[in-house]
This record gives sequence, structure tokens and C-alpha cells, in this order.
Amino acid sequence: MAPQHTVPERALTGLREDLAGAVLVPGDPGYDEARTVHNGMIDRRPAVIAQCATPADVSHAIRFAREADLPVAVRGGGHSVAGASVVEDGLVVDLRRMHGATVDPEAGTVRVEGGATMSDLDRACQPFGLATTGGRASTTGVGGFTLGGGSGWLERKFGLACDNLLAADLITAEGKLVVASADENPELFWALHGGGGNFGVATSLTLRLHPLPEMSMAMLFYLPESGPEVVRIFRDLGAAAPDEVGGGVIYFPAPPEPFIPEHLVGELVCGALLTYAGPVAEVRELAAPLLALKPEVEIVMDVPYAELQCMLDDPPGLRNYWSAEYLRAFPDEAVDVFCSRAARIPMPTATQHVLFLMGGAVAAGPAGYPLPWRTAPWAVHPFATWQDPADDARVVRWVKDVRADARPWSVDAVYLNFIGSEGEQRVVSGFGTDNYRRLAAVKAAYDPDNVFRFNHNITPAAAA
Repeated sequence: MAPQHTVPERALTGLREDLAGAVLVPGDPGYDEARTVHNGMIDRRPAVIAQCATPADVSHAIRFAREADLPVAVRGGGHSVAGASVVEDGLVVDLRRMHGATVDPEAGTVRVEGGATMSDLDRACQPFGLATTGGRASTTGVGGFTLGGGSGWLERKFGLACDNLLAADLITAEGKLVVASADENPELFWALHGGGGNFGVATSLTLRLHPLPEMSMAMLFYLPESGPEVVRIFRDLGAAAPDEVGGGVIYFPAPPEPFIPEHLVGELVCGALLTYAGPVAEVRELAAPLLALKPEVEIVMDVPYAELQCMLDDPPGLRNYWSAEYLRAFPDEAVDVFCSRAARIPMPTATQHVLFLMGGAVAAGPAGYPLPWRTAPWAVHPFATWQDPADDARVVRWVKDVRADARPWSVDAVYLNFIGSEGEQRVVSGFGTDNYRRLAAVKAAYDPDNVFRFNHNITPAAAA
């Protein structure tokens, strides 16, 4: 599709002169690579990609876009399943050149630039024996992850990522730098605990770190017919587990990995994963009821946290469609429904049917943030990835069916980072109605024209 906006060369020259980073337009070397995001279903052609290297670059890019009447998208890790990181015929503020992570071990904090990924964060912290809650994939962007709430393996011990947010530097829709913390612009700071990228471009975040001297895991694979028993044992084990335990149950087609027996590759398996912020002997003891079921594959080991974060990385470029339901309970009836739907995973795909253990510090954390789903003890997360566009309809249908199955036990609120574009009401329920009104007032104060709207959007109060 030919771009609708023709940006004058003279204006582009000015932008290039203003930026320490680079400016790409259609036809430039590297343009197609720069516009590609994690979800292979997203194929959009921006008019301009501003590869920002400094906060000043971000400010220049936003002002340029507004003067040229170009819609604006913001790219960190590029993992938004809805493709919020790239916009058709607009300007992309690409933060990937800004990926530093600087640890202050004495203060127990890390300052992370807006384009950093989980790998940048985790590997900077690991030499100090420190960590904070990160996403479950090393290529996820820290900024979008944290501002959207931030759910990961360490959340039951250390809380959500946003619970560990101490300060943020934001470039607003007017191109101005604003600092948000508990003491400075506290209402904006509140909104950044789940409100996502609605209020500006985060050029840096300061996060609280925690000692993490040891990390271990138990990853066990079973034949699918054992699934209902595995899930029930995991449910009961998880409900009584210490906060150091994270993990979930995952049905998926077994990948061609060295630790997978050849006869299981490509076949549906049921996996139980226990992550543990402690030594391997203790996770083995905790996993004893699951080990007693004699899994087909048994991996129980110490693992550096940064390595654990890489283990479930999905390759970029696959077609993606995800959703989630957060559950108030997970009784035997729900177990049976969950396992029954697993048997209908579209094959052959790399789709995952996931049950996450929640609770711990997530549920016990600050109740005032716009995250009403945090009290749910369980989350069902259908995570569909596939290659063939001809499979789109059946795979999307399966994800929607998983959601429908889980609805009888749902808390009717969802972690928005786990879903794509599912309508305004889904966004409102993700924040909670009263929280949404308060967020809309913050939005009106910092982005009254809704410049940052390619996200789980909050309509500015004045325009509501």
C-alpha cells in the first residue's frame, strides 16, 4: 500500500539533523527490518521510523510527528500482540538504541532505558546476585511490560514489575520531559502502575531490586492422558506453595529440543513447570508429588535467572494471537474443562495452553493500583503461535473457545499485556471502572489529544 502521507524531504532533513539516532523512510536500507515486529500477522508500513538514541531524540520525533499530522506508535521490545509498536503511514518512535541498564548494588536499584529488553535487564543484574520481576521471554521490552503491570516468574516473591517501579522519566505528547515518582507527579506515577503507554514515552525506569542468590526449576513433561491428574496435583501443590514458587501447567506440541525424546517431538504433551527462588534440593522436595507420577521427561536443576528467562523464548515472525482469563477459583470442574480444551489445540502449531499460578506477593501487593485482576489465584492464558495464514480462523477460534470455557470462574478483569485488541469494554474491565475514570483524568492532563492511542487506549476525560 502506498503511503498516504508524503513527508517533505526538507522536513525529513531537519529531523535527521535534530536526531542523534537515525531516520528511516520507505525504500531506505534497513527500513523493512525496522518495521517488523514480533507478531508475524502485523504488516504495517510507517511513513517514518525515528530510531531514537537519547530522550531529546524522542522529544524531537514526537514534535515532528505532531507538526506533520502523523499518528505516533512507540516501539520498545515490539512484543505487543496487537501490533501497537508500529503504525501504518505514521511515525514510529523506535527506542531500541536506548537499551542500557545500570545497577546500583548498594541502593538495590537499576535504571533501565526505554528500549531495553528483559535480557538487558536480567544480565545487568545477575553479576550482583540481584533481580526484579521480569517477563517470561528475554526479548520482551521492559518499558511496556512494566507500565502494563508486569507478570513473571518472580511475581509471587517480589510482586509485579510495576510494584517495584520507583521512578520513570517520560516524554509527554508535547515533547516535554516529566519525572514521575511517589513524590513527584504522584498521580501520574499511580497511573503508570498498569496504565501502559497512554501517558507518554518512558525513556527510563528505575526499579527496585531484590537479592536472588539462587534460582532453580523443575520442568516435567507427561503424556496428555495424564494431564488431568497433573493439573490437579499442580493446583493443590501451588495453593500451598511458599511465595518463592512460581510456574504453571502448559499443554503444547513438544518442540524438537535435545531433551525431548524423538517419539514425542510434535506430539501433544502436558508440562508442569515449577520455578523456585532458592536451591534445587528444595524445589525437588516441593515437586515430589509431581515426580511420583513418573514424567516422560524430568529436568530438575539449578539455573541462573537470566538463563531461565530465555528458555521459553518464541522465535519472532510467527503469527500470534493470545488472550487470558483470570480466575477466582479452579475447582475440579474447571480442571476438566481446561484439559478437555487442550486436546483440541490446533495441530501442527506451536500453540501453548497455559495455566499460571498467581497469588503470593501479587495478591498481597498494593490494592490501590489499577490492576483488579491481581487478586486472582489462577490465570488461563491461551497463547497461540503458528505459521500458515490458512490456519488463522481455526487458531483464533480455539483461543476464543478457551476464554469462553474459563468464563464461569473469571474475575472479569484481565492483565492487558496478555491480550490483543478485544474492545473498549475489555480495556475498562482490565483497569476497573472507577480506576478507568481516574486514569482518564490523568490522560486528559498529560495527553488530552490522545496522541498515544495505539495501545489499550484510555480516552482522555475531556473527550469521553
